[in-house]
Amino acid sequence: MRPGTSRRRLALSTVGLWIAAMPLAGQQDPFAELRQRMVDTQIRARGVTDARVLAAMASVPRHLFVPEKVRAQAYEDYPLSIGERQTISQPYIVALMTSLLDLEGGERVLEIGTGSGYQAAVLSEIAAEVYTMEILEPLSAQAQRTLATIGRTNIHFRVGDGWKGWPEAAPFDDIIVTAAPEKIPQTLLDQLRVGGRMVVPVGSFFQDLLVVTKTAAGYEKRNVIPVRFVPMTGEAERQGPGPR
Repeated sequence: MRPGTSRRRLALSTVGLWIAAMPLAGQQDPFAELRQRMVDTQIRARGVTDARVLAAMASVPRHLFVPEKVRAQAYEDYPLSIGERQTISQPYIVALMTSLLDLEGGERVLEIGTGSGYQAAVLSEIAAEVYTMEILEPLSAQAQRTLATIGRTNIHFRVGDGWKGWPEAAPFDDIIVTAAPEKIPQTLLDQLRVGGRMVVPVGSFFQDLLVVTKTAAGYEKRNVIPVRFVPMTGEAERQGPGPR
């Protein structure tokens, strides 16, 4: 036996076991029915009708973005803890906030608060490029691993304070904020192109979900619904409350 032959056989054997453990081509996704039911009963039934958003929500495997111990609850109608005192938002809220951006495809979107990476995955189904920021390095690292497993290549990651945004990549067509500051960050508005939208929950314990549209003359604000998000940390805590 030539040197290294046993190692090659072991490697081939390991590859064979890995292939055998893979789902067969065309095998049904065991979560597909739950995902479609989520779309039909939690999202479309509440008035989200954007076909792109509905398709993205039906496509992205939400169960991969939650801890394994709560995976069976991934498609239920409530948020779930993902560790680090953070949550993955209720499916309806993810769909609503995405629909409020009114994406058509081709946009460059900034997300503040990567969290599990689920919202970024949904955005990446529609937008051309997603830039996502997370202040907690462990969450960003986990999100990057998860998104890599489902082949997302149009998402850019940064660990940093979301209040400051990503100025060197600005201007953005749209900005979505998934943690609540007590006032709208002017630094983020400055990074939005004229005509672009920012969707952001603003307030303290309870918040208002706002859509802010940047115009040539200033900003137009619309209050959508009351929401409850984890607070934005970092510079947002030092800024405190102020005009919305």
